[in-house]
Formats: sequence, C-alpha cells, structure tokens
Amino acid sequence: MALSRGLRCCQRVFSWIPVLIITSVVLWSYYAYVFQLCLFTLTNTLEKVAYLLVFHVCFVMFSWTYWKSIFTPPASPCKKFQLSYSDKQRYEMEERPDAQKQILVEIAKKLPIFTRAQSGAIRFCDRCQVLKPDRCHHCSVCETCVLKMDHHCPWVNNCVGFSNYKFFLLFLSYSMLYCIFIASTVFQYFLKFWVGDLPNGPAKFHVLFLMFVALMFFVSLLFLFGYHCWLVAKNRSTLEAFSAPVFVNGPDRNGFNVGIRKNLQQVFGENRRLWFIPVFTSQGNGHYFPLKNRSESQNPLLSNEEMWEESDDGSEEGSFVDDQDPSVTIEMEE
Repeated sequence: MALSRGLRCCQRVFSWIPVLIITSVVLWSYYAYVFQLCLFTLTNTLEKVAYLLVFHVCFVMFSWTYWKSIFTPPASPCKKFQLSYSDKQRYEMEERPDAQKQILVEIAKKLPIFTRAQSGAIRFCDRCQVLKPDRCHHCSVCETCVLKMDHHCPWVNNCVGFSNYKFFLLFLSYSMLYCIFIASTVFQYFLKFWVGDLPNGPAKFHVLFLMFVALMFFVSLLFLFGYHCWLVAKNRSTLEAFSAPVFVNGPDRNGFNVGIRKNLQQVFGENRRLWFIPVFTSQGNGHYFPLKNRSESQNPLLSNEEMWEESDDGSEEGSFVDDQDPSVTIEMEE
C-alpha cells in the first residue's frame, strides 16, 4: 500500500516535467528576445518599442491561456449521475450481469443519456460509480470521469475536456502567434548574424537559436491546431475521432455534428467578442449535447423538465434546467 502511494506520488512529480520544459523554453525566449535582441542588438528606438509592445501582448495572452489550460480542473459528472444508495445496493447485490445492465437501463431512463458502450449497454464507470453522460470518459491519469473528454495532455499536465477545451484551443493559437511573431521579427537579424554583418557576441547565439526554436514549434503546433480546428468543425473529440460514439441505432461519427456555426458556438459561446479571451463561454454544462437529428418533441430531457428542477437534496446542485442551452435539440444545418 505504501509502495503504491509512493509510486503515485512520483508519478505526480514527474508529470510536471513537460510543463517545466515548456516554461523554461518560454522564459529563455523572453530573455533572448527582450534583452539580447531588443535591448542589446536593435538600435532604432521606434522599432525597439514596437517590437517590445507587440511581443508582450503575445507573451501575456500565451501565458494566460497556458495557465488556464493547466489549472482549470476537469469537470466531472454531477450527483444526478451517481447511483443512489438504494440503487447502488441493488446493483452490487445482483450477481447476474444481464440483471445489472437492466438496473442501469432503468436508472438511465431518468437521465439525458443517448450514447451506449460498444456492447450496447449503458456506460457505467465502476471506479467512479457513475453513469457516464454522453461524451464523458474516465481518465486513468486524473483518476476521474471527465465531461466531454478530448484527451489527457502531458504538456499541460491536465485533462482537456469540457471545462478547458476553449482554453486549450486558444493556447495553441496564441502559441503559434507567439512563435510566428518571433520568427518574422528575428529573421533579418538572423541573416545579419549568419553572414557576419553584426559582431559576434552572446546575442548571436540567442538570436540564431531563437529563430530555429520558433520555427520548429510553429510547424509542430500548426499541424496540431489544424487537426483540432477540424475536430471543432465536425463537433468531435479526439477520442470520438478514433472511436465513433455509439447510439441506440449504432455508431455515428457525426451524431453530435449540428453544423459549423453551432459547433463553434458550443465551444466558444455566442458572444464573439469573448471568443479570443480565455474566459469560460462554452454552452451548456457538459452533461448533455444537441444531437444531429433529434427534435424537441422526442427529447426526454425536455419532456421531464420538472424532474431536473429539483435535486435530491433540494439544492441547486445537479440541476440542468438553469444551464440548459435553448437549442439543446436542433436539426442539422445544411
């Protein structure tokens, strides 16, 4: 037991290594650009001020989005999806698998759950003891079920899911902007150092490597950002891109695809002025999502609205109505 606890502790410590690597590279790039390039190499005051101003805007937005991606905790299913004491007792005392599945089916009828396991059964997490909402998956690293889980990213040491997917996309975009700005402004001085027009010194080493590092990171980020833009346009997570979500009628990769505009709004919200700012604006609460071809009259969530207005303990926790997106059931856009 003590050995297992020690290994988990070591795992948590080592999991911060990728974050420390990124942080170290960024801090070095700040020193190389601000001090070695702008303060020690540039002679034109106007150029120096312009470079420093734009650079610090990019640096602040990059740092802000990276911070939000790392320290925004992954959202987990609320109490409505946990088994009640009586249901848990009934489930654990039942030894027949088919009977256990039937118990879960009965419980799921009261919840907005439309996806199934590959076997067609209700998706249930034995570790967290919860019925998994649509698009929810268990992360073995975070040791919890994560709403709309996309993937576990070692570079942010966090699960990317419903609570921080917007922040992760902004982190990628501002990282690319940071890299391309550095590369484009450093390029002329890179050439001057390369051909010997500028004297050798500490600045030469920093400027040369700054150019290579910025381009290397930009190219790698470009492919990753392009892939996630495609996922957002199709309204898929990384997990759903590899394994299509299963519905009652079978697997459907486009089950949550409701058109590009509404797909974007699910992630970034309806207020476009906040799209590029790392504040949470995603629609809904991560427990249910609009389906491609499901009308409002067919949606059991809307037909059981009164049930969602009250939680088991009489509090607001677990209520879906207050957060409900008014377009929770919409038709596929052409």
